[in-house]
Amino acid sequence: MLQLQQAREELDRLGVQTLVVTFEGREAAREYLEETGMFWPLLVDTERRLYRAYDMHAARLRHLWGFATMRTYGREALRGRFPRIPRADTAQQGGNVLIDPAGVVRLHHVGRGPADRPTVASVLAPRGARAARARGTAAGRKSSG
Repeated sequence: MLQLQQAREELDRLGVQTLVVTFEGREAAREYLEETGMFWPLLVDTERRLYRAYDMHAARLRHLWGFATMRTYGREALRGRFPRIPRADTAQQGGNVLIDPAGVVRLHHVGRGPADRPTVASVLAPRGARAARARGTAAGRKSSG
C-alpha cells in the first residue's frame, strides 16, 4: 500500500480512482486511516464478499511467515516503519484489482502472503497503455483534421 501511496501523482495523472478494502471493523479501519495517513476511501467489508468474489481466501502458512515476508518486514523496520500488531485474520489474502471505467478487470493479483504484491509499474501498466492509446487516437484525429 505504501508504494501505491507514493505513486499518488502518477495514479492521479492516469485518472486512476483508488479504493481500499478491509475486512476489519469500522473502528480498526478508522485507526488504520489515522496511523497510515491514507487518503483514499476505505470500504469496510466485514463479510468479505469482495475478497471471495476475487478469489482471495486464506493464505498458506509458508507464505505468511516465509523468507519474503521476513525480508519485507526487515526492510520496513530499517526505514523506521513497523507493522502494527494484527487484531484480525492474518491469513486473509489480499491483492490488487484494477477495473477500468467500463467494468473490465485489467489487473487481478491475489497475494500469496503479505510480501507478495505487484510492483507499482505493473499495477499502472494496463491504465498507462490505455491512456497512451487514447492520446494516440486523439493525436491522430488532430493531425488528420
